[in-house]
Amino acid sequence: MFKLFKPTYQADSLDSIPIEMLKKEGIRGLIIDLDNTMTPWNDLEVGPKVAEWFVKVKEAGISACIVSNNKSKQRVGVVAENLGIPFVYRATKPRTIAFRRGMDVLGTGISDTAVIGDQLFTDILGGNRLDLFTILVIPISDREFIGTRFLRRMERILVWLMKRVDPIEPKT
Repeated sequence: MFKLFKPTYQADSLDSIPIEMLKKEGIRGLIIDLDNTMTPWNDLEVGPKVAEWFVKVKEAGISACIVSNNKSKQRVGVVAENLGIPFVYRATKPRTIAFRRGMDVLGTGISDTAVIGDQLFTDILGGNRLDLFTILVIPISDREFIGTRFLRRMERILVWLMKRVDPIEPKT
């Protein structure tokens, strides 16, 4: 019943996602949300732990691409340029075209791409619609776009229901 909203894996933060697990799962490309996944909402700076995690990801031979619903090409581009990765802005997640665009940029397919984000209704739903490996992280900040605040209320209800009906099993 809740399959479309159930992430494959959950992590406290982007930088706590085990790169060894990604490799074990055959992941070669990462589609990563920007706001409250990589940076606080509307911020241009990634933290030092996140920047270090991206270095390790590259060293492991995994490519990354920011896929953001943010409308500012300049803002998304600055973060992407600082990390040396490509980006897609105005992505229209959870529409599958957003994730397909990310996979095209990465040169990956459904079997070797993971989606990382902080929202069930955009990142996880969209990734699961294509049967991608999905990773839900805890939002970095409470500061958010007004539309996201509304969705967070809906997410709390959905998470409560999912925990009662179909708990997430940790990946080992």
